[in-house]
Order: sequence, then structure tokens, then C-alpha cells
Amino acid sequence: MAGAGGVPPTGGTPYIPIRTGPAAGRLFVPSSEMSVDRSAFDRILAELRQRHSTGKVDARAAFRADPRRFARLSATDGDMLLDWSKCAVDDATMDLLGKLAAAAGMEARRDAMFAGAPINVTEDRAVLHTALRAPGRHEPDIDGHDIGADVASVLDAMSAFANAIRSGEARGATGKAITDIVNIGIGGSDLGPVMVTLALAPWHDGPRAHYVSNIDGAHIHDTLKGLDPETTLVIVASKTFTTVETMTNARTAKSWIEKALGKEAVAHHFAAVSTALDLVAAFGITPERVFGFWDWVGGRYSVWGAIGLPVMIAIGPQRFRDMLAGAHEMDTHFRTAPLSSNLPALLGLVGWWHRVVCGYPSRAVIPYDQRLSRLPAYLQQLDMESNGKSTSLDGTPVTTPTGPLVWGEPGTNGQHAFFQLLHQGTDIIPVEFLVAANGHEPELRHQHDLLLANCLAQSEALMKGRTLEEARAQMLAKGMDLAKVDRIAPHRVFSGNRPSITILYRSLDPATLGRLVALYEHRVFVEGVLYNINSFDQWGVELGKELATQLLPVVEGKENAAGRDASTAGLVKHILGLREKQGAS
Repeated sequence: MAGAGGVPPTGGTPYIPIRTGPAAGRLFVPSSEMSVDRSAFDRILAELRQRHSTGKVDARAAFRADPRRFARLSATDGDMLLDWSKCAVDDATMDLLGKLAAAAGMEARRDAMFAGAPINVTEDRAVLHTALRAPGRHEPDIDGHDIGADVASVLDAMSAFANAIRSGEARGATGKAITDIVNIGIGGSDLGPVMVTLALAPWHDGPRAHYVSNIDGAHIHDTLKGLDPETTLVIVASKTFTTVETMTNARTAKSWIEKALGKEAVAHHFAAVSTALDLVAAFGITPERVFGFWDWVGGRYSVWGAIGLPVMIAIGPQRFRDMLAGAHEMDTHFRTAPLSSNLPALLGLVGWWHRVVCGYPSRAVIPYDQRLSRLPAYLQQLDMESNGKSTSLDGTPVTTPTGPLVWGEPGTNGQHAFFQLLHQGTDIIPVEFLVAANGHEPELRHQHDLLLANCLAQSEALMKGRTLEEARAQMLAKGMDLAKVDRIAPHRVFSGNRPSITILYRSLDPATLGRLVALYEHRVFVEGVLYNINSFDQWGVELGKELATQLLPVVEGKENAAGRDASTAGLVKHILGLREKQGAS
């Protein structure tokens, strides 16, 4: 297994750095000059707003008037169908949105991203997560360097290590085979692998995968208490190997291993996904178990590479590569399909319409698939960390609303929780339904049919609604007396014309999951271009980290709260008081 992590046994770096930006001698054309026509954009935006305010489309009436509405307001890529015909748009709206994308330079920025230009302008970095799912392909070539070879090397190293763990060739310190993997990471080092692991449960034929992210000691405690140290491998996922939550949990796991098996066992029971070789070595992890990645891959886009190691161990290298192939297929579609049939572009345009023109502050993502139960949380980070910005690319305040609140739960559970608000609440919340035509369990076909019927029914109900007259007629037909009907019927009215999008596909498998996630990645990119923001930094997470570092000694009682605001000081005082009382009892 020497060298399995892409790191020479003699040391070195687990990756070849890619130079980007002006210092590398390459010219990046900023947004303001990259085929952007700001005056045309503003003119089209004004026209879209005028159409929405004076001639809002009623989808119900539109379907009655036009039997071809579904055919015109849906698009396919292979077996995947995107249907936005239940949204309050028409051909004229879509035509204007297409012109808006052209005015924003969407295609030019897309091509710049795939070419390796440093479109992450605040950090002067390329954005090349797409290269992770194109291993061995010679693109992009940056400054004469073939990053495809680097990606393929790390993927091959991951595969070798995963196969060694899965086969029992690589064992624990006492010679027992590894049965459980504990991945310790947070944010992009956790949400992606967790989501994929759950989604691809039918393909698990390797060690069980567990995930720890929260600094709350309960998370690591409850995860480890049911595991055997002799048969557990811990993967520490932190690029810098300094992330507070991750390293605190990693040290707890290390103590757990050492207490049971001795300090020398750490080398047999730990691996790392990191670029900080010196810190990893000091921790006790051997170089051949270190897997690297690059600064041109953002955390929330990193499941395709070494961060996906626990997934690969669980489902096997070939199925992991199938997922990459599916994502690459969507990349190709996004790069080559015309706008009229380009699924990520269309999804992004309609999403931008809902947020900016219609003013809807939220979107619900409802997968009618229990195995996609963590997809809404994954998309929440992908979307909100990418597009939750208030500063435009040129450093000035944005002039339109930006990223919406993204949330959701799987259907049909959500129907019995928050669908009341979706149907009858005062806010209109666009809903995105995801569902497969086929389930994975043929013997439970009848249950999948029920799932499909519920998904379609909710989409139809949001659009059709129910008038007061319809509610009254329904109640009278059931024999209710007139006085009761008059009193209750208003509560049974559904306004309808509430927008929803449906994404339908044959079945959920590794390749389809890859296509779905890549679809949403590129949708976020499209919306970010239209917002005129940088979708690839996340400065909003920094301030809280800095203040937490300052407050730790205060919470520990080592420093006083002098200089803090009265609320924070009061909360600290109350915490310390409660701790004293608990200690006294």
C-alpha cells in the first residue's frame, strides 16, 4: 500500500499546485467586460417585472387554453425530465429570460469556468470541481500543466486504498478486518459524503460508514459508543488540518483508539484527506494514507474527489466512478446543449425569476425518495453558501435580491409537516419535486406507485387549488347542512397557481445521482451569474469563527467578559452560574 494516497513515501506534497490568476501570466476577463451588456440586462429586468405586475400568468388558465403547454415548458436530457410548466411563466417570459442570460454573459462565464479561469475573483482561484469527474481527460490544461493527470492519480490512489480496506488486505492493528468507517469533517467535508452515502444505500457492500461533524461532544460520543476500535477506521477530512470542529473530534477519536489499542495503533486506524502533510504526520497518520485535493475545488463541491473516500469505501471504486461519469455527462450537457433544452440553465433561469422578479424569498426541495433525505440539507449549503451574498463582483452592493432560503424534507413526510403552509400560507414558496419512475425494490412496487401518486397530486394541488364554490359544492354533496358549509368552506379554499417544478428520472442509481447533483451545481452557477456575484467564496463564515476563538476562554471562565456587549456578557454570566449550581449539586 505504499504511496496509496498519491503521496510519495519519502514525503512531498499530495497534489501539484495549480497557479491561477494574473500572477500565473493568464488574463482573466472580469464580469464587466466578459460579454456583459448591463444596460440590456437592466432593460430586460424592467420588462420582466412589468409583465409580472400587470399580466401574471395563471397556469390553470394557461393549461386550459394550450394543450401543448407541457411540451413547450419541459425539457429532457436522456431519461431526465425537467417540467416547469406549472410555474407562472409563458413563452414570452422564457424568451426574455433567455435574452437576460445572454446579456449577463452566462455562456462566456460558463466557458471561462470550464477553461480554468480564476472566476473566484475574491480568492483569485479557478473553479474546477468539474475536473474531478473527468479523470484522465486532458482538460483544462493550466499554465502548461495537465491537471487531469493529477486528478486521475488521486482517484487511482483512493481506489487502491478503498479496495485494500474492502478486501481485508489492509487491517487494523490487531489483524482484524475493518468493518466501520468514521468520517470526521464538517461543511463540505461532511454534507456531501453523508448525502451520497444515504442515497446509494442499495449499493453498500463494504464497511459501514458513519459521520461526525458537530463540535457537540454528543455527536462523537454517540457514534463511537457502538463501535469496536479494533475494526474501525477513522478518516479525518480537513484541508488545513486545523478546522476546530474537525480536529477536536479527531483528537477525541484518537484518544478512543489509543485507550483501547495503544498509541502505535493510530497508524493502522486513521487516514486523512488533507494537504497539511506536516500536521497530519504529527498526528500519527502515515503518508500513504493521506489523500490530497486542490484549492480550485471548493468545499461544497468536493464530494467528487478525495472527500468522497468514505463513500468509495462503502460502495466500491467502480460505482463511485459511475457517479463521476453521471456528473460528467451533465457537465457536457450544460456546456453543449442549447439554452432551450439546457436543464441547468433553465432551472437557474426559472429559479432567478422566482427570486428576483416574483420576490419569493424561499424554495422548498422535496425529494420523493427517502434515500435522498439529506439532499435538501446538501443543497442548502450548496445554494445558500454560494449565492447568499450582498456584494456584487465589482465590490458594490447588489441591486436585486440574491440567494433564497433553501429547505426541505422527503415526501411523503413533508406532507404531514409543512405542506399546510405551502398550500394555504400567506407566502408563496416555489416547490421542487424530485422523483424516480421506478423504485429499487421491485417487490414493493405498490408502495412506489403510492409515492408517485402523492408527488403528482401535490404538484397538481399547488397549481389547481380549490375555489370557495368548489369547496361548498363538495361539502354539500357530502350532506353537510348549509350553516356548517357557510362556516367551514372558507377554510377549505386553496388559492392555487402556486409554482412547482418536477424533476423526473428513471431510477436513482450512482450515475443518476451524479447527474442530479451536477444539475444543481450548475443551476447555482447560472443564478450566481444573473445575481452578478461570486458564487465560489464564503466570507460569511469567518466572523463567527473569529469571535468564537475570542469567547472560548471567557466561556471557560479563564477571562472575564469585559468589552463584550451586554447580551453576550449576560449570557456568559448565566452559563457560568448554571455550571456552578450543577457542580454544587
